[in-house]
Amino acid sequence: MASNGYAIQNGIANGSNGAPPMNGSRSRRSRVLTLDEALPYSPFSSVVPFNSDIIPLPSVGLRSSTSLFSSPADRERGRQDLESLNRQAQDPHNTSERLQKSLDDLKELLKPEGIAQFKFKTAPKNTTGVQSQTQPKISLSPFARMVYENTAVEFTYPSTEKSIAPPPKPSPKPKPKLPTQPKSKSQASKRLTPNQQAHDENASITVQVPGSRPAEQFVTPPRPSPIRPNSKIAVVIPGLPSDFRRDNYTPSKPPTQNPPPILPPPRAQLEVKQQTPQPPAQPRAPSEAANSLQPSEPLDLNGTPSSSNPSLAVVIPDLPSTFRPEDYEVLLDSPDTPQHLSRKRKHSEIDGDDDDISRSVDQREKADAAFRNLREYLQDIFEAEDQLQPDNIATNHIFTSTSDGASLTIAAHTKVDSLLQKIISVGRFPQASLEDLLRLQKMCESAVRNAESVDVKVEDSMGESEVQAWLQQTLVAELGIKAARTSLRLMAGGREDKQLYSEDVIHSALNAFKNVVETCIIPIVEMRSTGSSAALFKLLQSDKKVITNLLAQCRRLLSIIASLVANIELSETVVNTLEFTTTRLIFVENAHFERDSILGIQKFDSLRVVAMDVLAQIFLCHPNLRQGIFDEILTSLEKLPVTRQSARQFKLADGGSIQLVSALIMRLIQTSASKLDDDKEKRRTKAIEALNDDEDVREGHDSQASTQRYTITSEARGEQQPVTAIQELRDVASPLLDTARANAVWVVNYIVTRAMKSTKTGDTPYRNLLDLFVEDFITCLNSPEWPAAELLLRLFLFKMVSLAEGDKTLSLARNMALDLLGLMGAAISELNSHIRKTCTSMESGDSELGGYLTRLAESSLENRSSAADLVSWPCGPYRACLEFLDARSSEDPHLSSAVGLFMVEWAAMICANFDLASDDDDDHEQTEKEYGRLAFKLRMMISDRSWLSREYSFDTVSLPHARLAYSVTLLHSDFCIAFSRVLAILLGSMSSEQATVRSKSLKSVNQVLDTDPTILDREPAVVNLILKCANDSSIQVRDSALGLIGKCISLRPALEEQMASHILQRVNDTGIGVKKRALRLVKDIYLRNSNAEIRSSIADALLFKVKDLDEGVQELARQTIEEVWMSPFYQSTTSDNSSAQFKLAMEEHVALMVKTVQRGPGVAMAMDKALQSMLSNESKLAAANFRVCKALVATMFETIIDNPAGEGNEAPSARDALQILTIFAKSNAKLFTAEQIQLLQPYISNIAGGDDMLIYRSVVIIFRHVLPHLSKIHNNFLSSIRKELIPAITKVGRTVMDDLVACIWIISSVLDDYQNIVRVVMSSLTNISKMKSNNLRDPSNEEQVRKLSKLLMITGMFGKHCDLDPQCESFRQIFPSWKETSVSKLMTDSFAPFASPSQPEEVRKAAFDAIGMVCQSWPKNFASANIYTAFLLVFDEKSSVLEAIIMRSFKDFLLLEEKRSEAGSEATVGAAADPQAKLGVMGGGHGDGIALGIAQRFLPHIIRIALSRQDDQGLLATEVVASIARQGLVHPKETGSSLIALETSQNPVIADIAFREHRALHEKHETILEKEYMRAVQLAYNYQRDVVKDTHGATLNPFAAKLHMMIDVLKISKVKNRKKFYENLCARIEFDPAKMDIQELPRHLDFSQFIIENMAFFDYATIDELLAAIAAMEKVVAATGTGIAHSIETEIFRISLDQPSSQTDENGQQQQVERPVDPMRLTQLAGSSMMLSTLWEARTYLRRQYGLMINRKESKAKGPNKDLNKAPLRVPSVNGDKFWEEVSNTMAALGSEDSMMSQCRAFVELLSVDSEIKVAAEGEDPDADGDRLNTPDEDGERSTPGPPGSGRGRKRKSSTTPGGRKKRARSSSVPRGRGKPKSSGKRASVEKSDNEEDWE
Repeated sequence: MASNGYAIQNGIANGSNGAPPMNGSRSRRSRVLTLDEALPYSPFSSVVPFNSDIIPLPSVGLRSSTSLFSSPADRERGRQDLESLNRQAQDPHNTSERLQKSLDDLKELLKPEGIAQFKFKTAPKNTTGVQSQTQPKISLSPFARMVYENTAVEFTYPSTEKSIAPPPKPSPKPKPKLPTQPKSKSQASKRLTPNQQAHDENASITVQVPGSRPAEQFVTPPRPSPIRPNSKIAVVIPGLPSDFRRDNYTPSKPPTQNPPPILPPPRAQLEVKQQTPQPPAQPRAPSEAANSLQPSEPLDLNGTPSSSNPSLAVVIPDLPSTFRPEDYEVLLDSPDTPQHLSRKRKHSEIDGDDDDISRSVDQREKADAAFRNLREYLQDIFEAEDQLQPDNIATNHIFTSTSDGASLTIAAHTKVDSLLQKIISVGRFPQASLEDLLRLQKMCESAVRNAESVDVKVEDSMGESEVQAWLQQTLVAELGIKAARTSLRLMAGGREDKQLYSEDVIHSALNAFKNVVETCIIPIVEMRSTGSSAALFKLLQSDKKVITNLLAQCRRLLSIIASLVANIELSETVVNTLEFTTTRLIFVENAHFERDSILGIQKFDSLRVVAMDVLAQIFLCHPNLRQGIFDEILTSLEKLPVTRQSARQFKLADGGSIQLVSALIMRLIQTSASKLDDDKEKRRTKAIEALNDDEDVREGHDSQASTQRYTITSEARGEQQPVTAIQELRDVASPLLDTARANAVWVVNYIVTRAMKSTKTGDTPYRNLLDLFVEDFITCLNSPEWPAAELLLRLFLFKMVSLAEGDKTLSLARNMALDLLGLMGAAISELNSHIRKTCTSMESGDSELGGYLTRLAESSLENRSSAADLVSWPCGPYRACLEFLDARSSEDPHLSSAVGLFMVEWAAMICANFDLASDDDDDHEQTEKEYGRLAFKLRMMISDRSWLSREYSFDTVSLPHARLAYSVTLLHSDFCIAFSRVLAILLGSMSSEQATVRSKSLKSVNQVLDTDPTILDREPAVVNLILKCANDSSIQVRDSALGLIGKCISLRPALEEQMASHILQRVNDTGIGVKKRALRLVKDIYLRNSNAEIRSSIADALLFKVKDLDEGVQELARQTIEEVWMSPFYQSTTSDNSSAQFKLAMEEHVALMVKTVQRGPGVAMAMDKALQSMLSNESKLAAANFRVCKALVATMFETIIDNPAGEGNEAPSARDALQILTIFAKSNAKLFTAEQIQLLQPYISNIAGGDDMLIYRSVVIIFRHVLPHLSKIHNNFLSSIRKELIPAITKVGRTVMDDLVACIWIISSVLDDYQNIVRVVMSSLTNISKMKSNNLRDPSNEEQVRKLSKLLMITGMFGKHCDLDPQCESFRQIFPSWKETSVSKLMTDSFAPFASPSQPEEVRKAAFDAIGMVCQSWPKNFASANIYTAFLLVFDEKSSVLEAIIMRSFKDFLLLEEKRSEAGSEATVGAAADPQAKLGVMGGGHGDGIALGIAQRFLPHIIRIALSRQDDQGLLATEVVASIARQGLVHPKETGSSLIALETSQNPVIADIAFREHRALHEKHETILEKEYMRAVQLAYNYQRDVVKDTHGATLNPFAAKLHMMIDVLKISKVKNRKKFYENLCARIEFDPAKMDIQELPRHLDFSQFIIENMAFFDYATIDELLAAIAAMEKVVAATGTGIAHSIETEIFRISLDQPSSQTDENGQQQQVERPVDPMRLTQLAGSSMMLSTLWEARTYLRRQYGLMINRKESKAKGPNKDLNKAPLRVPSVNGDKFWEEVSNTMAALGSEDSMMSQCRAFVELLSVDSEIKVAAEGEDPDADGDRLNTPDEDGERSTPGPPGSGRGRKRKSSTTPGGRKKRARSSSVPRGRGKPKSSGKRASVEKSDNEEDWE
C-alpha cells in the first residue's frame, strides 16, 4: 500500500498481509496511460473537476503527492494496527472487543447495497499464448482470512473466450458489483467469481516433507506457462537419520499445536529473478512471511525443469554425525525496535533557534511591546519621583511614604514585577537601560530596610487593639517583601552588568524575609484554635486575608531567591542564612486539620515546597555544604509528626501524598547526581566577577575549563573507539552516581540505626518514621519524577536483608526487618502486577512506541529481554522516559534533578552492559560500535542538559508510556531483582526459632500475597509452612497463621478443603483471640460450602464453644450458630411457605443437624444450650428463631412419617429425628403442636431393644416436656398414654425409667388422678418390707436380690418425682404401724435396713441409690440419723462405689439448691414453664439447713476423695466441693486450698471446675484466701506427688507452671499482693542447714524443685513483680549460700589457713592430703547446694528470658513507675530447654558420692566467680558500682552469673576448681555473715578492696 492509501499496482500484492507477488510477470508490459488517455475509462468522464486539489490526479505505479497518511509514523501505525488484528485473529479463543468491532465494521462496509458501482471500459488484451489451467494460490493473513470467511462478497471481472486476461490485482477493499438480474448461461461476457476462486488463482509456496529421497533431486513446477510463468519455491527437508531421537532436542519455544514439522521461513524475503525486471516489492514483517507459508498438495516430482519457469529449491542436508545440541544456545526473542521515533535535527534548525531573525512577526511584536511597556512605565515612575513633594505624597498612586523616605506602592511593585517578567521571558531584558534599572533598584531600598526592622512579632497576650496595630505593621512588611522581590528580579534576569548585583541588596532582602517568616509566619502556623492561643487565633482568623497575602509575597520572594542561588554565586553568609531559614520552615509543625490553621495547610505547604527548592539549589551549587544539610535534616526528624494523616501533606503529581521531608531527601539525592550546567557555570562566573571584580577567579575558571578535554568528540569517534567512549562516560557519570549513592547510604544508615533502638510505642519516633519513609518511597516507586525512590528502597532492602539474615541480629531488629521486607516485597509484587495489567489494557496498536514498550515489558516479566533493548537509543525505556522528563522539565523545573539521576543510572547501565558483552558474539563488533555511539550521546547529555533537545527530536511520549517505560527499567533494577531473595527470607522466617519472628513473617507474607496471589501457585511450600505455623506453640504465631489462612482461602478457594481441618483445630485453641478468629473463619467456610461433612464438623465445633470458659467466645459461638443455622431461613418463615425449594432446604438442614448430633455424645447437650439461648427472651431475634425452629420441628415430623426406618434415601431416620426433637422439646415445648404429639403415640405401644428403645426413650422425653402444655380436651389422649407407660416401668433401665416415671407423674398431675401411682408405690413398698428378714447373702437368693434391687429403684424413682403425701392415708392402710405423714420418710425408713454393711453390695448400692433419689426431692431425710449414719459408715469404709452413689445424690441435691436460690427461678420437674409441674424442692421449706449439714458432716471426706484421684469419682467429688463453695456453706479457707491443688490436675475438667470456683472465691474473699496460699502450694505439691506422680513444677511442650491457674487468679489482686506471694514462696525454700534432717532432705529437695520450676515459668503480669521475684530468689541465695560454700570448702575440700592442704613427700614433691569426708555431712551440704544452685539457675533464666541481665536493685529501679507497671516482654531466642536440663542434672546429684562432690565443687565455683548482686538485707546499694553486664567467657558465651561471693565476676577456668586451685587466704577465716549490716562505709570499702585483691 502506498503512502496515499491506494494499492500499489506493481508493488506488493494481496494488500491485506503484504505478501510479495507470486504470480510472476508478463513478457510485455502495457504502457502507462496518461491522464487524457485514461479519462474516458474513468467514472469522471462526464464531469471535469474544477480544482485538481479536490480529486488527485490518478497515477499508475507512482505514489501520489496527496497521501491518506499524514506522516510515515501514521503509516506505520496503520501497519501496527493490522499486525495487532492479525495476532488477535490467530488465537481461536480470543474474545477481543476491538477485533470483533473491526470485523463488524468491515462487514458493514462490504455490504453490496452500500458499495458504489464503477464501470470501466476494458482495454485491448494480449491474447497470444496459452493460459495455464492451474490457478495459483495465496495464503491470507489471519485477519484477512477471518474477513473472507465471514463475508460473501462477489465481484466481477471481464472475460472473453478468445482473450485471457491476467487475474485482477487484489486491492485492500474489493468493490463488488451491485446486484443485477440473472442472465442466461450463453451470455459469457461477464461471469461471477466468488472470493475462493480469486483466492485460488494466487500463487503459493509449497513445502514438501518427503520420507526419503536422493539429495540431488529437485522439485519443479508441474506445468510451466510461456505467457505467465508461475514460479514456485520448494523447501525440501531430508529424512531424519536413523539414530535421531527427538527427546535429545529442546525446542526454543513450546508449540501451541502439533502440525508436521515445517521449516520456518527465512526472515529475508525470497525473490525469484525473472526475465523482465519488476519494481521492488515493499518488505514485509517476518510474521507476515510466516503466515504466507502454508502446506499444500505434494508436488509432482517427475516434472522436468524448464528454463522459462525457473524453480528455487532449498535443500537442508542431514545432520552431521558430530552434531551436539548442547553446543548451541537458544537466543531470546527480542521485540523489534522502531527506528524512526528518534530523529537527528538538521543543523539549520539548531543554528536558527536562537536567532532573532527566525522569530515570527508576532513574537517580535510581542517582545517590542513588552520592552516598550516597561520603558514607558519606568518613565512614568521617574517623572512621578521627580515631581514628588512631601505634601502631595498621600495622593500619589505610585509612591508611598516610608520611614526612610518615599517608596513605590504595592500596586506599583506588582505592575513593575509583571512587566519585568514579560521582558525577561521574551529575551529583551539585556536591551533595557541599565541606568533605569539601577534607579528602580534604588527606589526599593527604603521599603526593604523597613521590612528588615519592622516589628510583626505575634504574642499570645495580644488583644484586639494590638492586633489592629499589628495589621498595619504587616502592610509595611508586605511592601518591603514586594520591594525586595523587585530588586532581586533585576538580578534574576541574566544581565552581566555587575552594578545590578549588589550584595547589600541581597542581604537586606534576605533579612526582611527572615524577619517576617520567623517572627510572624511561623508563630501563626504553630498557633492552634485551642489552648493559650485560642483567643488570638480567633482574632487573627477574621483578618486571615492580610496574613495570607503576606505569606504569598514571601513565597514569591523565596522563589526568586531560589533562582538566584542557581544562577549567581552568593556569599557564605547569605547561603548559611538561607539554609537555616529554609530548614526551619520545612520542620515547622503545620496544623493537622484546616480548622486549626489560620493560613491554611496547603498554602503554608506551598511555601515549604519553595523552601525545599531553595535548599536543593544550595545543595547542588555548594557541595561543601551537603553533609551539613543532610545532618541538619536528619537530626531534625524527631520534630516530625508520626501519624500518617498529619505527616503526608506533600502532594504528588499523580494525586498521592507523601511527607515533605521524604520529597526533600529524594530531591537532594537526585540533585547529588546532577552536574552543573555549563551555561549556568558561565553565568555564575560572570556573577562572581560582577560581585568581586576578581581577575583571579576568571583565570581559575578558564584554567579549569581548559582541563576538560575529551577524546571522543562525535558519534563517529565513539563508534571507532568504543572503549574510550565508555571510559569517558564512566569518568563523568560514576562520580555523580557514587555521590548520590553515598548520600543515600548515609540517610538509610542514620534512620535504620536509630529505628533499631526504638519501638513504635517508644519515646523516639524513629521506628514509626522508618515505616513512613519506606511507605513514601514505595508510593513514589513507579513515578519517573522520583528515581531516587528506587535507590533508597534498594538500600533499605539490602539493609533489611542483612538484618534478617544476620545470626546475631536482635529479635526487635529482625522483626523490623521482616516488617519492612514485607512492605517492599509487596511493592515489588504490586509493580509486577501493575505492569501486567498495563500491558493487557494498552493495545499494542495504540502507538508504535506503546506496542514496543508493551512487548519489551512482557519479555522483561518473563526474563527474556536483553540488556541491549533496555539501553537502546532509538526508543528504549530509558530514552522514552528521559524524553518525557525532559519535555516536562521546562514546565516543572523540579524535574531537572530527576533527569540528572536518571541519566547517570542509564550511563551506569550502559557501562555495566558493555563490560559484560561477550567477545564471542557474531555481532560483537557492531554491538561495541552501538555502545560507543551511545556512550558519546550520554556523556554529552550529562555535560550539557540542552544537548538532547538540541541535537535530536522525539515523538511526544505520553504519561502512560512514560510510566510503562520507567516500570521496565525498574524491573531490571537490583531492587526488583531481589524479590526472590526477599520471598525466601520471609518464608524461611516462618520456621524461625523466635515466635515473634514467625508471627512477623506471616504478616509480611500476607502483605505480599495481597499483591501477588500467584505465589501460592509458584511456591507450594508456602501453604505447608502456613499450616505448620497454625500449630505453633506461640499464640501470636497461630493467630497470624489463621489470618493468613483466611487470606489464602479467599485468594485460592480450592485450598479451603485442605485448610478447613486446621482451622477447626484452632477453634479449641487456648488463645482467646485465636479461637475467635477461627470461629469467624469457619463461619465463612460454612456459608460458602455445601459439603455436609464439612458443615457438620463446623457446627460441632461451634456448638461446643457455646460452653467455652470465655464469655466473649461463648457469645461469638452462639451468634455464629444463629447466623449459619437460623438467619438463612428468617425470610422464608415469615409466612406459610410450602414451596418445594423451602421444604428441600429444611430437610437438608434437619439432616445436617442430625449428622452433627451423631458426631459425639456431648453435642446434644451443647445444642440444647445453644437453642435455649437463641429462644430465650434475652435474644434479640427470639421470635424469628422461634419460627425457624417451629418449621424445623414440622419438617422432622414429616421425616418420621415419610422415612420411619431411614432407608432408601439420605433423609434421617425416625430415631435420628426423634433424638433432635428431644433437644427442641427441652428448649421450648411450645414448638410442638398437639397433632404432632399424637403422631408419636404408636412409638410407645411396645418396647424392644436396640433402636426401638432409643425411639421409646426419645418419645418419653418429648412427652415429659410437652404434655403439660396440652389442654384438658386431650385428656383421653393423656389417659391412653399413661396406660401404655405404666406397664413399661418394670421393663426399662434406670435412665429410661427416670424419664418414664416423671412423664407418668406429669400426666397424673394434669389429669388429677394419682391412683395408679399410689398402687404401684404401695405394692413396691410392701414387697420390699417382706424381704427385710431374708438372708440375701445366701447365693440361693440371688433372684430375690435382683428383684429387690429393681423394687428399690422403682420406688426411689417414684419418691424422687412424685409428691405422695396427700395420699398418706392410703399408705397408712397398708402400713398401719406407720404414724408419720411423710411418704418419703416411709420410703427411706424402708430402704435404710438394706444399706447396712450386713447386706450384699448389690443391695446396698440399690438402697443407697434409692435413698439418694428420695432425699434429692425430700432433703429433710438427709438429716435423719439412720440416713447420715449410714452415709458416714460408707465414708469410713472407703468403699468407692458406694461413695460415688452418695456423692451423686449430694451433687444432684446441691444443684437443685443452687437453682432454687437463684432469683426468679426454682428447681423444676417436667416443663419449666408449667405451673402444674413446679415441684421446687419438695419439702424444701423444712430442709433449708440440710445443705449446710451435708457440708459440715461430709466435706472432709469429699475433699479427701477429690485429692486422691483424677478419675470420674474424683471429678464427682470436685463438683460437690465446687457446689459447696459456690453456695458458701463453709468457710472459704476450707475449700480454697483444695481447689488450688485441684487446679493442677491433669484432668482438664477437674482443673477447669476448680479454677472457676477458685476465681469466684478469690473475688469475694481475697483477704482470707491470701493467708491460705502457702498451704495451698504445699497441698498442690502433695497432690502432684501422690496422685499425679510427678513432682516437677512445670509441664512441657510448651513449658507452663503447674500453678499457672493460681497466678491467673492472683492477677485480680494488686501487684503488692503478688510480690508478697513470690517472697513467701522463696521463703518456703529457705532453710537452716544445721537443722536440716537428713531424712527430710530428699522431700524438701523435691518441694523446692516444685516451687523453683513454678517460679521460673510463671507468667508475670508486670515488670515490678518480676523484679520482686528475682530479688527474693537472690536474697535466699545471698542469705544461705555463702555459709554453705564456706562449709563445703572447710569440711569437704579441707581448705583453710590453719592446716595446709598438701604435704611434702620424700622426694620433695607437694602431695595432696586426702582426708575422709563424712558421708552424712556431704549429703547434707550437697543437697543444700543443689537447692541453691537450682534457685540461682531459675533466677538467671528469668533474667535472660525477660532481657534483665543487668545488675541493679530492682526494688529501687531508676525507671519511672509506668515502666514497672508494663508487662515484661520475653526474649524470643530464650527458651526453657537449657534451664530444664540444668535443673534435672543438678537434682540428680545425690545419686553417688562423686556426683555430690562435683555438685559441691560447682556450687563453690558458682559463688566464687560471680558477684553480680548485693544483698538487700545488708542495705548495700547495688548501683554503687554502676550497672554491670555479665562477662562473656572465652567462647563468646555469657557466663552463668553467680551469687554474692568475694570478688568481681570472673570467667570459669578449670584451674580454679576448689579441689585443685591455690587461693589466697581471706581477710578473715570466718566468713562474714551475709545478713549482717556493715559497720561503716570505710569498712565496706576495705572489704571490697580485699575481695578484689584476692580474686584478681
